Amino acid sequence: MKFKTELHCHSAPVSACAKAFPEEIVRDHIAHGYHTIVLTNHFSRFTFKNKRMGDLSALPWQEKVDYYMKGYHELKESAEGKINVIFGCELRSNLDENDYLIYGLDEDFLRRNEDLYDVPTPEVSARVREAGFLFLQAHPFRDHMQMVNPQYLDGIEVFNGNPTQDSRNDIARIWAERFGLIGTSGSDYHRTIEGGFAGGILTDEPITSNEQLLEILRSGNFEMIKDNDKPQ
Repeated sequence: MKFKTELHCHSAPVSACAKAFPEEIVRDHIAHGYHTIVLTNHFSRFTFKNKRMGDLSALPWQEKVDYYMKGYHELKESAEGKINVIFGCELRSNLDENDYLIYGLDEDFLRRNEDLYDVPTPEVSARVREAGFLFLQAHPFRDHMQMVNPQYLDGIEVFNGNPTQDSRNDIARIWAERFGLIGTSGSDYHRTIEGGFAGGILTDEPITSNEQLLEILRSGNFEMIKDNDKPQ
């Protein structure tokens, strides 16, 4: 038996572009055979200018982190132990339009880095990696993205399953292979999609913690999913 993990998932209202709330996310992922969800809500200035919640941009940093973490706690509570929930992040800098997936992240890191989306990518990368986390570029060949020097990345998302965007996954896969980067797959889940959604990884054992997630991603001991059923 293989165990299925979602590596790229957004929840409302923290991700302003997400349409699905925790109960729907849990329902959908269980229905599609997932055992673990890594919640990677958007973390940027746009997170705190949310039409549902109003303009939160004037909040002190610690209160912003409180709001951001609420999404994780609500999803974990909704899971009721039926599916594993792991904390992650999709970060966007104020200096460009790129998105970065951070795996292994903890709350303390966010609280200690109050300028996280105001410093250049090499500095963010250094902080993330020094903390022992993984720093990957999400959908790097989507329109408006800029390629980052591979020395600042641990990996890139080589399959992004969001059906509303052209992520040019084939190019991303070639790029990861060329530079020896970790390649990941995620559905980039924002809402329920008729007919299902695609993305994630398969492993020999369920992923239940960030420590285990980091170990598996670094080892390469996983299979990528490019649709709901078939590993690649």
